[in-house]
Amino acid sequence: MTHQQILHLKTLGRGTYNISHELDRVIAESGIQRGLCHVFVQHTSASLIICENADPTVRHDLEHFLNRLVPDGDPLFEHTLEGPDDMPAHVRSILTKMDLTLPVVDGRCGLGTWQGVYLYEHRTHPQQRNVVITLRD
Repeated sequence: MTHQQILHLKTLGRGTYNISHELDRVIAESGIQRGLCHVFVQHTSASLIICENADPTVRHDLEHFLNRLVPDGDPLFEHTLEGPDDMPAHVRSILTKMDLTLPVVDGRCGLGTWQGVYLYEHRTHPQQRNVVITLRD
């Protein structure tokens, strides 16, 4: 059986947004107990990550690292049509990932104790994001 649903998520701008509970809700609604959960963000300036979910300083440090690696307004970039965060957001999404495949175990995401799934918004202003969840038993 295959089940698919699209989450429509609003972000407040750059940062990480835990979507683990939404994934577990979609899995529960599907009735699938064991299988695979594929998650895909339909944008080129946002990504998906699995990260520590207990200590928010981990995600804070990740953001500081990416700011150093790919700073907004870097004169290296020509693509600035939507502002100084435009091309850096694209690079950040490529360096992280736009999709994840997770196990479904006992009707839930088979994440480890300290893991969470996050939508990682790379633009500085609020955005509307679509995340496609496809489940297969």
